[in-house]
Amino acid sequence: MAGLIKGPALFLAQFGGDDAPFNTLPSIAEWAADLGYKGIQIPTFDARLFDLDAAAESQTYCDEIKGVCADAGVEITELSTHLQGQLVAVHPAYDLAFDGFAPASVHNNPKARQEWAVDQMKKAARASRRFGLKASVSFTGSLAFPYLYPWPQRPAGLIEEAFTELARRWKPILDVYDENGVDVGYEIHPGEDVFDGATFEMFLEALGSHPRCRINYDPSHFLLQQLDYLAFIDIYHERICAFHVKDAEFNPDGRQGVYSGYQGWLGRAGRFRSLGDGQVDFSGIFSKLAQYDYDSWAVLEWECCLKSPEQGAAEGAPFIESHIIEVTDKAFDDFAGGETDLGQVRKMLGL
Repeated sequence: MAGLIKGPALFLAQFGGDDAPFNTLPSIAEWAADLGYKGIQIPTFDARLFDLDAAAESQTYCDEIKGVCADAGVEITELSTHLQGQLVAVHPAYDLAFDGFAPASVHNNPKARQEWAVDQMKKAARASRRFGLKASVSFTGSLAFPYLYPWPQRPAGLIEEAFTELARRWKPILDVYDENGVDVGYEIHPGEDVFDGATFEMFLEALGSHPRCRINYDPSHFLLQQLDYLAFIDIYHERICAFHVKDAEFNPDGRQGVYSGYQGWLGRAGRFRSLGDGQVDFSGIFSKLAQYDYDSWAVLEWECCLKSPEQGAAEGAPFIESHIIEVTDKAFDDFAGGETDLGQVRKMLGL
């Protein structure tokens, strides 16, 4: 059926842990299936759940992982490389903070860290092909984000050079994805150089409209920026290859607005919420995606400043399921239609 969104599915990144059932892939996959999820998005950076090196080189390993998921009752939706993608481009202001995303062997060595990240990204392309996946999800990283606000004034050419360099780093990676028949759906996210539609267009232009440069659509980040997230689908639907179902709310007051005053998540004007607890119009989003025949997965990404992850996950599966639209192949007034009678048509027009 055209336009039938797949789901519900669950991104495992926020759930992996050292305690059962969150510490192995078989147990967390079974837990997700018991909650009603049909798919899982696997974080390739969590060694408790997944071995990216093995997946890139061994079809046997990939077949075993697929079997584990099938036995649990779920399938793999995409592989996530958010943390590795983040490290493809890191402004020096973030070096210490982002070292934690990489192995200790490359800490305090930005060049080695970037080389590791690029290698990881290419391995994920090969692993995705071995799993028979058509898309993956990631971040772009950032060179320009510290200069987001135009004060002090940015020198001419600063942003242009940042996006030229970002594309220079990503094009060889995207070429490997193209060779393996896999898209990269970039999560458009503050903190990345690609954080809204305008910056995505700048990145895409610098890449020469690379066919594998796609979008992982997450409306929560758009609501917090006060961007029209429904119009975004109208504009960029041809590039959307993945969908994070995540809720958020924005409650400005006399003390803070979009920037949220450096407050913790609980005290911010803009904050993430569990599905249904925020302000995102998911009925509108699922309708728009169905309208444009989006037929990939709807994946819950749980992040909430109030609710526990276990409750959020339990509530998320039925929430997503209730929003998936079975697209009709009929028009509501078909009953009143009939065969074309050109003579009747001309007569009705007074011709």
